Amino acid sequence: MQRVIIHADLDAFYASVEQLDDPELRGKPVVVGGSPEGRGVVMAASYEARRFGIRSAMPMSRALRLCRNAVRVPPRFDRYVDVSREVMAIFRDVTPLVAPMSLDEAFLDTTEQMDGFDGPEALGRHLKEEVRKRTGLVLSVGIAANKLVAKIASDTGKPDGLVVVPPGTEAAFLAPLKVRALWGVGPKTEAVLHAAGFHTIGQLATAGPSHLERNLGSRGPWLYDMAHGIDDSSVSTDHERKSVGAENTFPRDLTDGPELRAELDRIAESVARRLEKSGFRARTIVLKLRYANFRTITRQSSRPLPIDGVSDISSAANALLDAAAKLGDRFRLIGIHATNLLPDEPDQIGLWAPTTGPERQTSVEPPGASR
Repeated sequence: MQRVIIHADLDAFYASVEQLDDPELRGKPVVVGGSPEGRGVVMAASYEARRFGIRSAMPMSRALRLCRNAVRVPPRFDRYVDVSREVMAIFRDVTPLVAPMSLDEAFLDTTEQMDGFDGPEALGRHLKEEVRKRTGLVLSVGIAANKLVAKIASDTGKPDGLVVVPPGTEAAFLAPLKVRALWGVGPKTEAVLHAAGFHTIGQLATAGPSHLERNLGSRGPWLYDMAHGIDDSSVSTDHERKSVGAENTFPRDLTDGPELRAELDRIAESVARRLEKSGFRARTIVLKLRYANFRTITRQSSRPLPIDGVSDISSAANALLDAAAKLGDRFRLIGIHATNLLPDEPDQIGLWAPTTGPERQTSVEPPGASR
C-alpha cells in the first residue's frame, strides 16, 4: 500500500493567534516577541510584517525600524499551547498516527484513512477547512509518500497552501528547489554545497553518490537519497518530551541581588505552570546562566523523587545560583529547565530528598552567540 504522509503547518502561528484574539490587529503587521528597549527578539511575524523583511530571531529593535507601523505583542505561551491542543485534536479525529513536531506543526500518517476520502487532495482540504472552522486559523498542508517531501511541499505552498506530490514525482518536484530546502542543510552546509557547485536539489540528484561522497564526505550518499526524495522514516507517536523550561534575556546586565532573584522566582513559577499543563513532574532542575561576555554555563541538581511545585523548583534553582554566582558577576540571561521528566501520578510524593550538592555541567558559547 502506498503511504500517504501529511505535513500540516499553521501559518505564522503566534502572530495569527494574536490577530485572532484581537480583531483590531487583523490586517496589520504584527510581531510577537520581547521589548525593543532591551534585547528582545522576534518570535513570530505576521505575513503583513514579513513583507517588510521582518523574520523570526531578528532583534526586535531592527524589526521595528524596518516597519514603523508594526504592532509588537508580548508572547502568551499558555494561549498558544491551548490552541495547539485544539488543532492536534482535529488531526487525531482523522488518524491516530499524529507526530507533533512543535506547537504549530505535525506529521500525519493517513495511509489507512484514504478509503474515507476522495484522494489525498480532498483529505488535505478537509483538514484545512476543519482547522479554519474550529479555530479560525490558516493551515498549510503538504502531502507526499514520505515525511521529507511532505515537509518541503508544505513549505513551498505557504501561506494557506495545499501541495500534493504524487508518488514517483518526488525527484522532479524537488529538482528546481534550492539545496537549502533539504533537511539538515543550514547556512554552513549550504556554503559547502555552493563551493562544490551545487545550488539546486536537481544538481545534487544528477551528481551521483560517489561524486557527492568525494566532495562532501560521509554526508554525500545521504544528500543523494534526499535529493531523489527518498525517506523511509515513519510517523512515530512515541516522541518523548525531554524538558520543560523558560528563560529571559534582560534589558541590562544584572548582578546577583534582589532583582535577579525575583526574576528567577518568576521563571520558576512559569516552569511549574508549564509542567502542570504538560502533565509531567521533573527529577532534574537545570539552571542556565549567560554572562555579560556571552559565556554560558549550566548547573543542575537531581533528586530521587519528582516534583512540579513552584516552591520546590524555585528552591532548587536558587540553591544552584548560590553555588554558581560570584561577587562581581554580571548576567544577561537566566533560565530554568526541568528535565528527566516523569508522568504526573497521583500517588507520587512531591518532595525532593536532601542532596549533598549540585551536579555541575558547563558549556561555553563564543562571544556573539545568539539565544
